[in-house]
Amino acid sequence: MSPEVPPPTRRAMLRAGACGLLGAAAGGCGFMPARMPDAKQLAPVPARVDGDLVYFNWADYVDPAVFKGFEKEYGVRVVQSNFDSMEGMVAKLNAGNRYDVIFPSAKWAQRLAHAGRLHRIDHSQLPNAHAIFGTYTYFADPWYDPGSAHTVPFTAYKTGIGWRRDRIGELAGSWRDLWSDKARGKVFLLDDRDEVLGMGALELGLNVSTGDPGDLDRITSLLSTLRPRLRGFSSDSYNNLLNGNAVITQAWSGDMAAMLNQAKDPSVFGFAAPKEGTPINSDCYAIPWNAPHPGTAMLFIDYMLRPENVKKNIEYIGYPMPVAGSEKTYAELVKPFPECLVTEEELKGDLFFRNGSRTAEDARDTAWTHVKAG
Repeated sequence: MSPEVPPPTRRAMLRAGACGLLGAAAGGCGFMPARMPDAKQLAPVPARVDGDLVYFNWADYVDPAVFKGFEKEYGVRVVQSNFDSMEGMVAKLNAGNRYDVIFPSAKWAQRLAHAGRLHRIDHSQLPNAHAIFGTYTYFADPWYDPGSAHTVPFTAYKTGIGWRRDRIGELAGSWRDLWSDKARGKVFLLDDRDEVLGMGALELGLNVSTGDPGDLDRITSLLSTLRPRLRGFSSDSYNNLLNGNAVITQAWSGDMAAMLNQAKDPSVFGFAAPKEGTPINSDCYAIPWNAPHPGTAMLFIDYMLRPENVKKNIEYIGYPMPVAGSEKTYAELVKPFPECLVTEEELKGDLFFRNGSRTAEDARDTAWTHVKAG
């Protein structure tokens, strides 16, 4: 990707919080269609052109050159729509909107699959899928989708701390760095319930997804001591660091890598994965049960997994993809921020955000409301 056309932050408009859309996630409760899809609607489909591709994802999450190549090769159009949160994606699905391919994060993929909202995917129909499942064994049987029966991994990423070395020097490598007096008034947290509560949990040695009221009281108490130092909550860590609104911020690794396309001097910036632990996540390809053109969706997924397209997309969005042969491309991209790399051992470290019971999710919503209210 040429440096003069930098991608914007992948989640600049993210506004998280469970919002009651998928309350009791693990069992799919609270997210059930009026009529359950039958087995035929959920069955795998062959990879074949059966219409244009109706695509639903974060904005600017695929290199436009890849879309153009797909359209030219298969004689179809890519009809794009974008969401600004997982909740927004699900709201559209609940409203009856139909898409061929969507990109849920791990916990949301689990919710959708449990609720009967995703086609099963026949890996044998995806010739390029061996580059994932034959190398990254974690994704052959992930916790959120046993056997990857309904999903194919798209990206993997972690959450850490981005900062400006030119303003506050080096960090200690701890979440406690966010409390630095040097950064007072220039500290941002992500505008994301799980990320902020998870950061507090890790600092206290608790489970990142805890829904225990006692744990959450401890977390909100800890975060209340950070509140006076905050400038705000924002998921635009990319631009906040570039323009100086932030000197230290909670940040997604992919956004920090994408920022390198714009940074005149990358040495001014840093990215750390705190020693207490860093949340890990994965976005997935998935095909909704009511997709109008599921065969085209299968072709698209396989097209995206071609080595040349993986390389283009990594360089465009800044997020690593668990595809064999792409490792050097990403490592080269993030040389200034080596902690952006996500290893298979980190994937196995159980620091994914997990779905909880309705009671636990409600408790986390309440805690998040208290944190945001200050």
